[in-house]
Amino acid sequence: MRITGGRARGITLAAGGNEDVRPATDRMREAVFSSLGARVQGARCLDLFAGTGAYGLEALSRGAAALRLVELNRRSVQAIGKNVAAVCKSMQADPAIAQVDQRDVFTWQAGWDRYDLVFADPPYALLPGRVYDVFRVALQALAAGGHFVFEMPGELELSHPGLELIRRLGKGRQQPSVAIYARSADTPPPPPA
Repeated sequence: MRITGGRARGITLAAGGNEDVRPATDRMREAVFSSLGARVQGARCLDLFAGTGAYGLEALSRGAAALRLVELNRRSVQAIGKNVAAVCKSMQADPAIAQVDQRDVFTWQAGWDRYDLVFADPPYALLPGRVYDVFRVALQALAAGGHFVFEMPGELELSHPGLELIRRLGKGRQQPSVAIYARSADTPPPPPA
């Protein structure tokens, strides 16, 4: 698995030996970032269930201004640290532009921070009972007019108040797909849980 575009293109990302991590494929990330286009430039990004940090680090490589990664698993957090160092070294950027929070996504709080792009690629096994919690956390962190990129199984069709589905990438049941949602400018964030 590698960074597919931008200043750190070609940098290999470590997975950290966590068997629960199902990294987004290079092909899927390329399709996502092609769809996002210029929205990535200068964006403040949040990567929930970061795993390897692939989505967030791809955004940095392609011109995002700052990144926060949220991941609970210790081994994954260690791998993310290595990946941040490798990507930032390749970009000749200060690693402080990417901050890692070792926290449970569902108890993590954005505080006053708001993000232009929020990525979520949760373990598929948790989606049946927690999918709307994923939306809640994303909406709390998403800036007005921001975009939420949600990787999920292809058979799911999900919607949430305050978010408009603008693009669906990937096809087929039991295959990964990505839904890109836009947050309307007048939607207030939900209250913290």
